[in-house]
Amino acid sequence: MIKKLKEKLNLSFPFLKEKRLLLATSGGLDSMVMVYLLHELKYNVAIAHCNFQLRGTESFEDQIFVQNYANLHAIPFFTTQFDTKSFAETNKLSTQVAARELRYNWFYELLEKAPFDYILTAHHANDNLETFFIHLLRGTGLDGLVGIPVQNDKIIRPLLTFSRDEIFSFATEHKICWREDSSNSSDKYLRNKIRHDLIPLLMEMNSNFLTTFDKTQSHLQESKVLVEEASSLFYDKVATRIGEEIHFDLIQLKTRSNYNAYLYQWLNKYGFTAWEDIYDLVDSQSGKQVFSAQFRVVKDRDRLIVSLRNQKDANEEYIINETQKEVNLPLKMAFSTPKGLLISKNTAIFVDEDKLQYPLVLRRWKQGDVFQPYGMGGRSKKVSKFFKDEKMSLLEKENCWILCSNNQLVWIVGIRQDERFKIEPTTKNKLQIALL
Repeated sequence: MIKKLKEKLNLSFPFLKEKRLLLATSGGLDSMVMVYLLHELKYNVAIAHCNFQLRGTESFEDQIFVQNYANLHAIPFFTTQFDTKSFAETNKLSTQVAARELRYNWFYELLEKAPFDYILTAHHANDNLETFFIHLLRGTGLDGLVGIPVQNDKIIRPLLTFSRDEIFSFATEHKICWREDSSNSSDKYLRNKIRHDLIPLLMEMNSNFLTTFDKTQSHLQESKVLVEEASSLFYDKVATRIGEEIHFDLIQLKTRSNYNAYLYQWLNKYGFTAWEDIYDLVDSQSGKQVFSAQFRVVKDRDRLIVSLRNQKDANEEYIINETQKEVNLPLKMAFSTPKGLLISKNTAIFVDEDKLQYPLVLRRWKQGDVFQPYGMGGRSKKVSKFFKDEKMSLLEKENCWILCSNNQLVWIVGIRQDERFKIEPTTKNKLQIALL
């Protein structure tokens, strides 16, 4: 196993010889064998152990065991303790998800502080198989079926090609000690049910099941590459980035009969889970939205728009006093006496300053807002109707700011001035308000 791992590392990860490696070590069979192998191969390693405090004194005995091993072999040792149950309850996570989040957050902190170059975990072929069935049972796409990646950013899994039996035989032969996690024997976790009941049955039907499974995953990985290439080519025809938004052209999208598959491929990285709702957006009315934790996708006429979730406070207001010549929040605006020819445009307006009542207020638009659009002869119009006539998207509306004087609308900033504050032939004090 030492020779096989050495060959694999030299072939796939030759750069690791020069790097500082952080070994995620629970004290169980897999991680203790990984520590032994990497130490024997003279890599520059340190041990990182998490105490999740989920198994009483057993958790602390694991910590002491790993620490003693590190001290005995002069391997740098890092440890931390988590109140995992409280974290899970506070963040409404399962215990397993909470532990994983805490663990990897801490690992990445060590990468930065220590510093280290890579995190190595002891996932092996059986873990990969179990993960496949977990995803299969819960419903998944190709990403969930291709298995655990050998490398994911700064995380490398050097034992992924080895089976649990190989690792056990090696540990027994080399008299490597490890700690048994009592929770591994409990069938209350889905992974353990798969490990104890399903996989032995499959191995009974096919003693080489792990090998055939590995071949199947190779084929799935090849299929995934094909899907990604096709998806990327079509994405360039359909998607346009505008600022921080991505706009998908639905007319182009619907030229493909399997357009839902493309949407899934493009949007799954944004954390969406309500896929039927997203697919329904294609033919829904404008303004419909679907949310993930951080993003949203909005139907806007013949587009779907992906953006960050709106975290803006609709009631936020900014006061502008008469003495202010410049505003920096929430927009950059300048107030000055105009010079030369006065031509109003989207980024600058000219008003009769004597008509203004200070302080001015800069705020979000609200339902019920009415103004007299410049150039319409003093006729009033609801701001919402103006937006509709201008064919503004929901996101464009949300990003609008309104400049007000004594509750009267002076300017839909960057879009249209109000007629009531325009410069007249009798105007004595002219003011330019410019959006910088």
